[in-house]
Amino acid sequence: MMTVPDPALIVLVGASGAGKTTWASQRYLSREVVSSDGLRAIVGSGEHDIEASADAFVVLGQIVEARTRRGLTTVVDSLGLEPSRRRHYLELARSSELPTVAVLFDTDPAECRRRNRLRSIPVPAAVLDAQLRRMASVGDEIAAEGWDLVLSDIQDVRAEPSHSRGAGQASATQSAHPAKLGFVLQISRFSWQDDPAGWLTSIARAAAEAGFTGIALMDHLIQIPQVGRAWEPIPEPWVTLGLLAGLPTSLSLGSLVTPVTFRPAGVLAKTIATLDVLSGGRAFCGIGAGWWDREHAAFGVPFPRAADRLDNLETTIETMRALWSSGTKAYAGSRVSLPETTCYPRPVGRVPIIVGGSGERRTLRIAAQLGDGCNVTSDVDILVRKIEVLRQHCREVGRDPSEVRVTVLDLPLVGRDRDQTADLVEALRGRTPAPAFARRHHAGSAADHIGRYRLLAELGVSTVFISPPGLAGPDEVLRFAPVIAAFG
Repeated sequence: MMTVPDPALIVLVGASGAGKTTWASQRYLSREVVSSDGLRAIVGSGEHDIEASADAFVVLGQIVEARTRRGLTTVVDSLGLEPSRRRHYLELARSSELPTVAVLFDTDPAECRRRNRLRSIPVPAAVLDAQLRRMASVGDEIAAEGWDLVLSDIQDVRAEPSHSRGAGQASATQSAHPAKLGFVLQISRFSWQDDPAGWLTSIARAAAEAGFTGIALMDHLIQIPQVGRAWEPIPEPWVTLGLLAGLPTSLSLGSLVTPVTFRPAGVLAKTIATLDVLSGGRAFCGIGAGWWDREHAAFGVPFPRAADRLDNLETTIETMRALWSSGTKAYAGSRVSLPETTCYPRPVGRVPIIVGGSGERRTLRIAAQLGDGCNVTSDVDILVRKIEVLRQHCREVGRDPSEVRVTVLDLPLVGRDRDQTADLVEALRGRTPAPAFARRHHAGSAADHIGRYRLLAELGVSTVFISPPGLAGPDEVLRFAPVIAAFG
């Protein structure tokens, strides 16, 4: 399978009847394909109005310029035989840093002539013969023009999102040799309208049906700007998780992440222990130093300087572990001393603590020393570095790196195919340019995401926390079922 980057500028090159239009329609959206024939029908009397060709190509150039400037996939469906036009399209794409692809349709001349004869208005035979002769030298010209990719074997080709390079091959590898990976649904936006409890329970049931192993809730006092508007609901997570604990599912339940600035360490330990008991041992705790000063000021909660917040993160983890240990004896540790450790009910088992944050000097070291896992970005280029730093911290504090799970937070947009994916991007992007929104959310099909997650698994990721944009109801959750099933 040959992959073509998406977005990209794709210029089709071939004689009339070579199959360019059919090839493009099978792989790209109609709005992505700019056809000289179609534009002749718009600026002239029809597709075969040769007198309208000059105007049609002026409009075609304007469309290519506008689309490439916006970083949109653009397929130029014309003969592609004129070097000056090809060079112009190349310059437009390069100025917008779009990948450039030339697709050569070296179709058998007899087949081109046969197809031409079947047209309602055939291309004159002499004209088609000239095009076929011209194709003999086009390959060498294109090779010298500097295209990023030149395709001549055109049948087994698919578009691959540029933000998920290598996903196609990785998806095939996952199918042949499956790797294990866990998925937890993070709910960050609460579109519950007039039925909060009903909406939440429907989401949880859909998560269980789709194969998610758990649910995580954001822990904020005001909805954060990266997700929604300040006046949108964002419930207290541990109360809300208590509701979900009563559902007949096996989902693990926790936060991603709770800032240590919001709650005294002992009170947080009591809260999580209670949830663990009520859920039959399904609680986990994502925890971090806290970062958003606005919510602290609005609720009258102190917001210490960063170093003090990180100190508090260490203290909180140690305190929780002390209160969850057996007995009621006094505790004297390196960061905290307690006169007694009377915290009943105790958790059913060891509650996983996942340290959120990517700070290399302290946060990842805290995860290495005190956490059961860390939660970092799903961006592969950044993730490679973070994992190496985490492992080095583990070695320095005397822990086996395999004892600290690597988890990532991902904001994926999954569509049934390229068509639905593009529609979802357009519906959800707001004022964000479509290519930027697609990159941020790795917009793609289930196969694209299977490949991307396979690449994460190969790096050592054990769990993906998925926070889908535009989570309106169960249907958005169920879209992930085929992705999760591939890693079952």
